[in-house]
Amino acid sequence: MSERIAVIGAGQMGSGIAHVAALAGHPVTVIDVAPAVVDKGRATIAANLDRQVKKGAIDGAARDAALARIETATAIEAVAPAAVVIEAATERVDLKYRLFEDLDRLAAPGAILATNTSSISITAIAARTRRPDAVIGMHFMNPVPVMQLVEVIRGLATSDATTQRVLALARGLGKTPVEVNDAPGFVANRVLMPMINEAVFCLMEGVGTPEAIDTVMKLGMNHPMGPLALADLIGLDTCLAILEVLHEGLGDDKYRPCPLLRKYVAAGWLGRKSGRGFYPY
Repeated sequence: MSERIAVIGAGQMGSGIAHVAALAGHPVTVIDVAPAVVDKGRATIAANLDRQVKKGAIDGAARDAALARIETATAIEAVAPAAVVIEAATERVDLKYRLFEDLDRLAAPGAILATNTSSISITAIAARTRRPDAVIGMHFMNPVPVMQLVEVIRGLATSDATTQRVLALARGLGKTPVEVNDAPGFVANRVLMPMINEAVFCLMEGVGTPEAIDTVMKLGMNHPMGPLALADLIGLDTCLAILEVLHEGLGDDKYRPCPLLRKYVAAGWLGRKSGRGFYPY
């Protein structure tokens, strides 16, 4: 039988991770302190599985079996039976540290503790536990059911055994894992976020409209989505948080978040999730 996976957080990323894990045959426990978020996450998984059935990617039996493998909980103690815990909570350093202290205490002694952080140091998160050798980054891309990549990030103390288990797990989920070392932003966001930030500077300085900037990148660089539309999808608050980690961690002004990005976040214009970002939704 496939090992049980616990997913912490039932938002966009957590529900996506639970979706692919259940579809791959794993029993899954999705844990979120907010019952409404748990219910919404389960509804999202069901809707996305239905979409896959309509497209012919899976059949109805596979959809029903995947849904049957998913349990939900609102107490973090529900991690106890899991062999692997994947944390997909909000991208806040204080929250991650507190969660990993709790997970270390509550998860089974041999369980791997993985984080879906997009930028925060795995080494620093692992230092909050008594099992730093079993702490690792599993950075999934959004939307999880569609995107192939998983960045697998080793902290300073992450063991070879933990890394190999997680690489195998990612492959079993139908993903392509790429092993990278622990540095601010890893590879994906260290390259992506300065591009998004520069696009925001172009907008702030009047170089082009959002549509013009995104069209140049789509047609000129063959990107499937322009950087401003992508920022709206990711969440402008998340983009700002990652840029702040890069700026602080690397100490280079080229990572300084654009003032316009800060202004939009302060206004609550966070992108798709709030109904307005660089575009209205």
